[in-house]
Amino acid sequence: MASRVTHFEIQADDIERAKAFYEKAFGWKVEKWMSKEKGGMDYWGLVSGTEKELGINGGLYQRPQDNPLHTFDCTIQVDDIDQAVAAVKANGGTIRQEKMEMPGLGWFAKATDTEGNIFALMQMTEYKPEVLV
Repeated sequence: MASRVTHFEIQADDIERAKAFYEKAFGWKVEKWMSKEKGGMDYWGLVSGTEKELGINGGLYQRPQDNPLHTFDCTIQVDDIDQAVAAVKANGGTIRQEKMEMPGLGWFAKATDTEGNIFALMQMTEYKPEVLV
């Protein structure tokens, strides 16, 4: 059995700002899944696509002061890298590494969201695994 990534989580200093960023920049649906009032923690689900699309969904929660993370580097597949870069910038994110071509794959860029979390953008143009070796 393979050990496959099935979920991702993003910590945020400002939940509303982070929700707005991912909703506006990538069209993700943000849904409250748990709340402190019901004995858990405040936790929002991040639905990044439909059941028929390749990919995973994730979660969003308040960054804890005693154990803050800014590290798990996820890649978001996009249809148009230039539009995605513009959407990141327009919604308060920054581009850490401008788009670059990855031969045999497509276009790649690194970004930071409104909460300081690093992620990547990938526009697949082709897939030739032999080019990667």
